[in-house]
Amino acid sequence: MLYPCGVRLRSKRGTGNMVADSYVALDLETTGIGAKKEKITEIGMAKVIEGKIVSTYHTMVNPYRPIPEHIVQLTGIDDSMVQDAPGMEEILDQVLDFMEDLPLLGHQVIFDYGFLVQAAVNQNRTLDKEGIDTLKLCRLLMPAEEKKNLGAACRYFGIEQEKAHRALSDAISAHLLYQKLMEVCGTGREDLFSAKKLQYRAKKERTATKRQKEHLQDLLKYHRINVTVQVEHMSGNEISRMIDRIIFTYGRIPGTLRETKQTPDK
Repeated sequence: MLYPCGVRLRSKRGTGNMVADSYVALDLETTGIGAKKEKITEIGMAKVIEGKIVSTYHTMVNPYRPIPEHIVQLTGIDDSMVQDAPGMEEILDQVLDFMEDLPLLGHQVIFDYGFLVQAAVNQNRTLDKEGIDTLKLCRLLMPAEEKKNLGAACRYFGIEQEKAHRALSDAISAHLLYQKLMEVCGTGREDLFSAKKLQYRAKKERTATKRQKEHLQDLLKYHRINVTVQVEHMSGNEISRMIDRIIFTYGRIPGTLRETKQTPDK
């Protein structure tokens, strides 16, 4: 089968750009979109050296909150699968050690990278990486009429996916897709296949105070709201948002002045 490659570029010889053949293919599953408010539920990584997978890493992650039903339907990951899993703060060192100093590869890699940066910042760590985005490559190199999501791109190039929307399977699929894109579209386009610096800014989530936790518990009890989030694992930012939602929906507790002035999220 002949694969038309959409973009025509001259090879930028002498620019110092090199095709990335060693990297960590990465995929995360999460409770939703947006690293500032959502949490990781699964991490899958494949370490690739000179084009070959040499090791893999996989873990479930406890988000300490219910997984929304639409996410359960999409990924097959439900609360029972993460309830005994470690929290992100317990495995961050393992994740960073596995990555070493290699660039990251993924399908819309900035999405996954953002969650890891947020997790690192929350633990007073830094994460500064280069990356390769197979989604951007697909948008440049595949025909315009073809869908570019990971599943569609894999089908277009004849790559079999083992378990779509599961972290390790999707990480390996992104690796295979990248290798196929290089094979059929890479000649004369070496600059497209070099790792580029990833940019994502994150602010550390505030630690919840005892007063915040007590205020939230009082509101939940007074309004008889049954929630399954684990308050002891919530950040100050998360508790502030939940308190605001409860007060907006149900009102304050009558006869109290507990209006906790909290620093707004920025």
